[in-house]
Amino acid sequence: MGLVGLHSGTIDMEFIGVEDHGDEEGKQIAVSVISSGKNADKTEDPDSLIFTGFGGTDMYHGQPCNQKLERLNIPLEAAFRKKSIVRVVRCMKDEKRTNGNIYIYDGTYMITNRWEEEGQNGFIVFKFKLVREPDQKPAFGIWKSIQNWRNGLSIRPGLILEDLSNGAENLKVCLVNEVDKENGPALFRYVTSLIHEVINNIPSMVDRCACGRRSCGSKHGNNCACIQRNLGGLPYVDGVLVTRGPTVFECGESCPCFAKCKNKMIQTGLKFNFEVFKTMDCGWGLRSWDPIRAGSFICEYAGEIIPKGNEEEDDYIFDSSRVYNSFQWNYEPELVGEDAINKVPEKLSVSSSLVISAKKSGNVARFMNHSCSPNVFWQSIAREQNGLWCLYIGFFAMKHIPPLTELRYDYGKSRGGGKKMCLCRTKKCCGSFG
Repeated sequence: MGLVGLHSGTIDMEFIGVEDHGDEEGKQIAVSVISSGKNADKTEDPDSLIFTGFGGTDMYHGQPCNQKLERLNIPLEAAFRKKSIVRVVRCMKDEKRTNGNIYIYDGTYMITNRWEEEGQNGFIVFKFKLVREPDQKPAFGIWKSIQNWRNGLSIRPGLILEDLSNGAENLKVCLVNEVDKENGPALFRYVTSLIHEVINNIPSMVDRCACGRRSCGSKHGNNCACIQRNLGGLPYVDGVLVTRGPTVFECGESCPCFAKCKNKMIQTGLKFNFEVFKTMDCGWGLRSWDPIRAGSFICEYAGEIIPKGNEEEDDYIFDSSRVYNSFQWNYEPELVGEDAINKVPEKLSVSSSLVISAKKSGNVARFMNHSCSPNVFWQSIAREQNGLWCLYIGFFAMKHIPPLTELRYDYGKSRGGGKKMCLCRTKKCCGSFG
């Protein structure tokens, strides 16, 4: 937060010095607060916050006492009296990580009231009421709404269908339309994976890993055959793709490692609660109820493999042979000016050209729209089935993605140039795709 200028320091409040002649207590004023839950704050209201003052605790094994208008409470009092704007950051538990937290910048607030009351330990505490400034985009309010939908406390507005996958996925995929009266997309068969494609230019005899009934990369991981195919390291760390290359090799069905092996990412299904929703001008789109960390697996592109040249009049096509904007993913050596031991090619090329149609059969990936400035990228992934290499396409988050943000990837362009008009409206829009 300090790097982007939201909040600096290690305490839940940041203040700055100001010139205030004749007002000794007004020389410091609060400019941002973090509602972390440490001070018994009341945080349920998305448009206001009751922030508890500092002091009077037994943090260092001292006797609790009344809070006083001193030290860190003075900048808060000054912000209240001067009616100055305060940045607010909310803290929530990360449901996807055991000990993780997520910090949400919730915009600017104003301290509208301050009072004293008896705390839980019987001593006086200061309370500051902060009210959110109007005409700001919702932030924490979105998180609270999703929390209520998930817990059944309220119904998702515009809900058409609770589970578009009809139980095929391990998590429900709801269908939502808040734009018009259309009841859903054209009928298709929901499938969770691709009918596999055998990679002809890789030998069919597959050396399986010898890690036993444990996760690859744990004990004796350096000798794992599957890891060696990935330049000697696991492509995934803590559920995040850290290496992008022409092909990522996952453990296959003949490997003795257990089902939740760290190197079996796309085989374990959806990790986030998705919704298919009606967009304003791009048909149906895809977004997540959950925050998505950069590098997280989103979904596989499921469908039917078709011959190259048969994709005309099909809006649900993935074609690995198209021209894509090049980028380097998570390439730390170049960021710090060091040489890489194994430099990954910037332009992604797959071992075998793959054209997938999701028109008749597909999954949530068929609803991802195009963008010239995408937040999702694709990665070819190979794994063994029945002693043969099979190729799949997995999608991963290019950046941290907040809840209810549309997921889009670069469709690429045919060798002859884009055939369809682009509506992404980003600063880097090329005008066409496909």
